[in-house]
Amino acid sequence: MTEYLQRAIEIAAKSAVSGGGPFGAVLVTADGQIFEGTNAVTLNHDPSAHAEVMALRNAGQALGTHDLTGATLYSSCEPCPMCLSASMWARVDRLVYAASAEEAAEAGFDDRAFYEHIRSESTPFEYHHLASDARLHPFQAWQQNTERIDY
Repeated sequence: MTEYLQRAIEIAAKSAVSGGGPFGAVLVTADGQIFEGTNAVTLNHDPSAHAEVMALRNAGQALGTHDLTGATLYSSCEPCPMCLSASMWARVDRLVYAASAEEAAEAGFDDRAFYEHIRSESTPFEYHHLASDARLHPFQAWQQNTERIDY
């Protein structure tokens, strides 16, 4: 597992216990710059504030561009269709994730109907599942957080 995927998992777990959702993302540009994002849907009352989108926003704003060609996006979990689409629009070259959509569904985040459609289509970049021994930690932290807001 890469250090960036591990970092995505770590920030996802921290988000899960601090009021955010159990998702984290790390974007690494072609020249090695690093941008992070965590799920802030309930914190910001913004249904689009997913971890991957937040990392893309942070990178785009800091770099002054919407084109992230050459970047790799590491996510604690398989991106939802919105995040996958945002990654495509950002021209991300590679996406690596830890927990699968099925594992997210078991934790209460079930987007399987969306994934069925996405998997029937091809993506313009590499799309990899890299299971980590720690991949379920963010979901466990989320489930143990008694103050979480389910969505």
